[in-house]
Amino acid sequence: MKQKKVYVVPHSHWDREWYFTIEDSNLLLVENMDRLLDVMENDPAYTGYVFDAQSSILDEYLKIRPEEKERLSRLISEKRIFVGPWYTQADSLLVNKESLIRNLLYGTRIAEKMGHSMNIGYLPDIFGQNTYLPSIFSEFNIDYSVLQRGIYTDQLNGDLNFIWQSPDGKRVKANNIFYGYGPGKFLSDDDTYMNERLLPILEKLEDLNQNTDHLLLPAGGDQVLVREHFPSTVEALNEKDDRYEYVLSDFETFMEETFDYEDRFTNVIEGELIATQKSRIHNTIRSQRYDIKKLNAMAEEKMIYQLEPLASIASSLGIRYPGKWLDEMWKMLFDVHAHDSIGGCNSDDTNREIVNRLTKVIRLADGCLNLIKKQMTQAVSNQTGKDSILMLFHLLPKRFEGSQKAVIFTKEKAFTVKNLSGNLIEMDLLNQEYMSGGKLIVVTADGEKEVDAPGYYRNEILLQNLSLPSMGYEALEVIDGEAADEALIEREAADSIENDFLRVSNEEGKLHLFVKSTDQTISDFVHFENVADAGDSYDFSPLENDEPILSTEAHSVRVESRAGVEWMEVKHTLTVPADLDSRLNGEETKELTIVSHLELRKGEPFMRVSHVINNEVKDHRVRVLLQTSVEGAGHSFGDQGFSLIQRPTENPYMENWKEQKFAEAPVPIYPLETFAGVSSPNGKAAVITKGIKEYQVVKRTGEIALTLFRSVGLLGKDNLAWRPGRASGINNKVVTTPDAQMQGEMIFDYALHFSEGGNEEELFSIASLYNDHQASYQKQSLNSFEERLDRFEIPYPIKELPPVFSLFETTNDQVIFSSMKKAYDDHDLIVRLYNPTSEAQTIHLTSEHMQSMAVANLNEKNEQQVESDVIIQPKGYVTLKLRTKEQIV
Repeated sequence: MKQKKVYVVPHSHWDREWYFTIEDSNLLLVENMDRLLDVMENDPAYTGYVFDAQSSILDEYLKIRPEEKERLSRLISEKRIFVGPWYTQADSLLVNKESLIRNLLYGTRIAEKMGHSMNIGYLPDIFGQNTYLPSIFSEFNIDYSVLQRGIYTDQLNGDLNFIWQSPDGKRVKANNIFYGYGPGKFLSDDDTYMNERLLPILEKLEDLNQNTDHLLLPAGGDQVLVREHFPSTVEALNEKDDRYEYVLSDFETFMEETFDYEDRFTNVIEGELIATQKSRIHNTIRSQRYDIKKLNAMAEEKMIYQLEPLASIASSLGIRYPGKWLDEMWKMLFDVHAHDSIGGCNSDDTNREIVNRLTKVIRLADGCLNLIKKQMTQAVSNQTGKDSILMLFHLLPKRFEGSQKAVIFTKEKAFTVKNLSGNLIEMDLLNQEYMSGGKLIVVTADGEKEVDAPGYYRNEILLQNLSLPSMGYEALEVIDGEAADEALIEREAADSIENDFLRVSNEEGKLHLFVKSTDQTISDFVHFENVADAGDSYDFSPLENDEPILSTEAHSVRVESRAGVEWMEVKHTLTVPADLDSRLNGEETKELTIVSHLELRKGEPFMRVSHVINNEVKDHRVRVLLQTSVEGAGHSFGDQGFSLIQRPTENPYMENWKEQKFAEAPVPIYPLETFAGVSSPNGKAAVITKGIKEYQVVKRTGEIALTLFRSVGLLGKDNLAWRPGRASGINNKVVTTPDAQMQGEMIFDYALHFSEGGNEEELFSIASLYNDHQASYQKQSLNSFEERLDRFEIPYPIKELPPVFSLFETTNDQVIFSSMKKAYDDHDLIVRLYNPTSEAQTIHLTSEHMQSMAVANLNEKNEQQVESDVIIQPKGYVTLKLRTKEQIV
């Protein structure tokens, strides 16, 4: 009897795009799928084939071959071709947690409709694993995960099979594909192949599978065509090999038969998985091609924080939910979120298409928002009889107290804003611009005639001391021509700015920060660092003997003050080498100028920061170094998924990573979802970012180093300082990527928070305040370009709406809003809330408009009816399914 059973799993790892375009990929897909269908139908011995766990391939294939739907569906139903649960193989460390959930939601539904969604959270190639993936998989009724990257060998405790656990305690059964997804790609019964390649791999796998006689041998590769010979090759191997039994199989069968009883594997692995020992993680890819990181953050913010909740409110009031448009937007985003795409390790042709895709998503989201706001505002205007309506939308389930920016248009320079009771709303006029009205074309008996249209003013305002209803809106009125109160007039400028929490001053070119809650001054708290980048699109690489160039003085540009906001603009200038050759020659001839806008609003516990850089330098990295005064911190913290995780500021594996032959240096540079920081008993400091995805805490100095961008011109490169050996990606051709040098203007936005130590979880609420969960709209006829669809006629599906509306409200400030949208399968509302704390939290939802409420899984199934109180477990989340009293179809 043979001692070990080898499960040979034929598969294709299908990159949506990479050094090739998505069009290239789709052309290959159709050809390869045509062949696969023929092979599977003609050879019953070919028991299964995994098509990379992606449902996007179904959409793409059936666009071109709709006549093959029945054949494909039959093979999927018979579990001979495996697709799902993903729509695309998303990078789990670079996208919003809601994007991961939606990716699986679309992926599983599409695959299920075709017959079966693979019961494997399959992660063959993404660059590190999000700590909440086990929880998310389990909420989609996925029992198993097969993953490659991110695990230290000593974590495995001698077995590649283990239990993978999320911070909320949810688990899946997992297998680490130690040799990646391709050790059996060239499977053969040739004696040389067996003795020199196959058997040594199997012997190593034996050593790493102490608790089972089952060995997993993935047999595929990138964009590979089905290996028609595999059934006969497996038969021949069984005849030749007395030790191993070879079976042609699939991942589901392997996992089910290996985990044949619950207690076989007891090793539990937890946390974010970003180890670089066996597989490359590309830790510094998070700052590659900043253009798409920024655009993706904008697209996710518009869709998740604005469009979906506003559309949900509107649908409860009788306006059609833009479900099909959202489907289109999400699928475009999922293509962007594929790991090679959002990572930025792609060709220039591919990246231009990604930029175009993201721009299209943003345009579609803006257009949907425009239509919904306009339809709602007109209905409010009809009911109130007020024509000059300014609508403020608040899209969180708690009442809002604070300030909100808006753009309004007036005929006169002077104006006021009042609530509908006639009470004046305090405001600051941030900027006012006179705009020409242009020309109007009038048709007369003598033909067309041009008439001058009157000019008007575009006004950027900050409305103060607002109290807005939860998950709803309130209408205000703009009074044109009425003089503003003198308290609203600009005050004299100074050399410092401050609000209730912070004060920033510029003293002799040094920026000093005073934290009021700790009575502490942080001197010279911001610098910019420029170093060479001798790497490629995957990884930053330091240049030997290169020394950082640091900014010295901050030159004041202007300081301005209003009643509710103060801001300062400063400029830092560094003289740096123009490119890598100049740096090697010691030539510093280029100016790198950073213009920073620092803004403090009344009542906000953070400072808004924006940097503008017009980059004309190549082959370099730029970081902003933010002094926290927390020196010697052993760990930083950051959000990931639904809670905080801690990360060491010094990685102990760095000491001998080369001797241990790590695939990549385990540098303590980390991904960033929304915020990151450090804390001590004396205080804490954190950054909340929009599109900036990489940070490091420098233990020696106490600085948070935010990587703003990298600038490199090659897709792949051999033998980097932190990544020895072959180039990543394509190896037999040098692919130049001049667009990845990031020439031109870039804007970097984030917020800085400083306060007393402890209670890091409060940063989730602070981040919600910084992120744009708001919208505004003015009913006016002066300007039809600010909101692009205003110049066109549209239908108005509802006649009247009340001037104030709240869909629902939740209690408990410890519970954070994640998303609200329409359900995938019906017209109920899906609301997701989470509890980042270490204690269970109870929420109470109140609403005059709800008929019923149920708790569901992330897959929007397994509903259980509840009344009004819901308990959210520590570091957990809840998905509520709400039915309004009058559902709109």
